[in-house]
Amino acid sequence: MNRRIRKTLLGVGLGALGAATAACGSTAASTSSTTAAGQVSTAPVTLTLWQNYGTEVNATATKNLISAFEKLHPNITINDVAQPASNYFSLLQAAAISHTGPDLAVMWTGLFTLQYKSYLENLKSWVPSSSIANMGGMQWTAPGFNQSNGTYVIPLEDQFYIGFYNKALFRKAGVTSVPRTWSELNSDCQKFKAAGITCLYYGSGSQSLGSEFYPFYDLSYMMIGNYSLAQWEGLYNGSIPWTSPSIVSQLTNWQNLYKNGYTNSNVVTAINSLTAFGKGQAAMMIKGNWDLATLEQELGSNLGVFVPPYSSAPQKGVVQFPGDGFAMTSYSTHKAAAAEFLNFLTTSQAGQIVAKAGLIPDVKGVSTSDPLSQTMLAFSQSQGLVQYPMLDNIVQPNIVTAASTVLPALLAGQMTPTQAAQKLQQAWQSLPSTQRGSTFGSYLS
Repeated sequence: MNRRIRKTLLGVGLGALGAATAACGSTAASTSSTTAAGQVSTAPVTLTLWQNYGTEVNATATKNLISAFEKLHPNITINDVAQPASNYFSLLQAAAISHTGPDLAVMWTGLFTLQYKSYLENLKSWVPSSSIANMGGMQWTAPGFNQSNGTYVIPLEDQFYIGFYNKALFRKAGVTSVPRTWSELNSDCQKFKAAGITCLYYGSGSQSLGSEFYPFYDLSYMMIGNYSLAQWEGLYNGSIPWTSPSIVSQLTNWQNLYKNGYTNSNVVTAINSLTAFGKGQAAMMIKGNWDLATLEQELGSNLGVFVPPYSSAPQKGVVQFPGDGFAMTSYSTHKAAAAEFLNFLTTSQAGQIVAKAGLIPDVKGVSTSDPLSQTMLAFSQSQGLVQYPMLDNIVQPNIVTAASTVLPALLAGQMTPTQAAQKLQQAWQSLPSTQRGSTFGSYLS
């Protein structure tokens, strides 16, 4: 999800409610085509779908999926409504209150799914278990993260947080391989700096999620460098405080990239980071694989991918996760028709459409022909790296909101690593007890 700040959670006030009501087409006033769970009448039906993909290729994939689905179901029309990413969930919440929202909506997986489950339909009665079995990572879309409980979301794609690098600039600086550790990264950055090349570029990107860069691409790999996947639950339940010395050390190493002049100087205010990187203004950038197609168009064979080396030893994991997909709202009056679209997303035809758009299908057995996508998949499939979820999808949303403000300021030298860690810990301590259970799946239970 997307995305990408990417995970802003704003309170829903009367202004947001009014804006949402005016912005969306009501499905509640339409005549339902539903006759029973899993059955659809042949009468004309119009569904509304909300997405917050901005200019990402995810938006292109969504458009193409809708087009293919409508050809298979000529009586069903889907209106694709692009909503602003910055307050998407506020709009969605407000529309849920008045039941004037969409039938289908982009929904992030992990704790975001659990947070918004009150207006999401459990698909257990709507999408066959055989179809669900076609998809990867479905435990992160399920009530309590237990797949036997059903699912709320059908993923669009298999996503990576990943490093991109410019092979031409590597050759120019005499750097012969991608860095694997903090030490190697700093050594390479010194070479880039000596050659007049910015080592790492930070700035807002394709998701239009605000004026600042999204820090969870980097923070996810800092925490992979520190902890096993099982230990990550300690970041959620508090057994690993955000003020832990090992976390402060990682934040210090990260901030030093800016202090040592290895990043662009305007890390907080830079915009259009993809354009800058595509024009050769930096050797490396940390983003999401949904930007791959755009960067391939700009850099061609000079583009490469790597696992961000934010660790004292070579990384043991890679962020590979079905980060978002489509959900059915609980108040939709066209649930059977909406379920038909969600079931379509689990087919090989849909997976091939996603792959053609430049994304990695989440449908099992559907491959990607893109060499760099294959390289990403190989990190876990053949190189033994553990698949980690996106950190921002499995820590509490209030932590995500706090970090999205704190970490850009930290990188820019506007606060110390200790101060940043304290602010994150304060955000955790302010959470209600229902958001601090022992396991991820206990969130809000």
